[in-house]
Amino acid sequence: MTLRQAGDRLWLIELGTTIDPELNAQAIALADRVRQRRIDGVRDVAPAYASVGVHFDPLRTDLARLERAIREAAAEAHTTPSEAGALHEIPVRYGGVDGPDLAAVAARAGCEPDEVIRLHTSRDYRVYMLGFVPGFAYLGRVDERIATPRHAVPRTRVPAGSVGIAGVQTGVYPMETPGGWQLIGRTDVRFFDAQRTPAVLVRAGDRVRFVAA
Repeated sequence: MTLRQAGDRLWLIELGTTIDPELNAQAIALADRVRQRRIDGVRDVAPAYASVGVHFDPLRTDLARLERAIREAAAEAHTTPSEAGALHEIPVRYGGVDGPDLAAVAARAGCEPDEVIRLHTSRDYRVYMLGFVPGFAYLGRVDERIATPRHAVPRTRVPAGSVGIAGVQTGVYPMETPGGWQLIGRTDVRFFDAQRTPAVLVRAGDRVRFVAA
């Protein structure tokens, strides 16, 4: 574990550099332990693929105490087995206007679009982290045969519910935003709804299964 300050408002805890479910489970467990300590001045605790960001108010935080609490939480998290998260089944309309990049992903993989759909729906995906915009879940890993780079030039508007691939990741755009992922389908499931409690559908550590609608 590497612990370092990133600016005057963030401790960054780095556990590794790869997309690995065990490292991610450690990051999530560590984030939970830090939250449970309710340390004065800590504003947010955000797990990522293999790291945790601890955001704090420098005017309300004792840095030495915060560092000590983080190290104690890390020691506890390493000995705590991770629990399987909830499973979310997401119906997707693949191809056509809902998935304008499906044919391109298939061509790059050297297969038919139906094979891309089969591969994309053939496994459960781990929610590694949330970021970019509220409710955007980074899911992995897709089958290597359909792993596809982002567009060199992002679209200025990607419709809410669009399902995309970027490298070995897949995900659902929770709202209309710019974006460069390869769009292969679309769902009506809302990954973010400000009027819902909780507003975000999934949490880090959950699993997502896509189903062709």
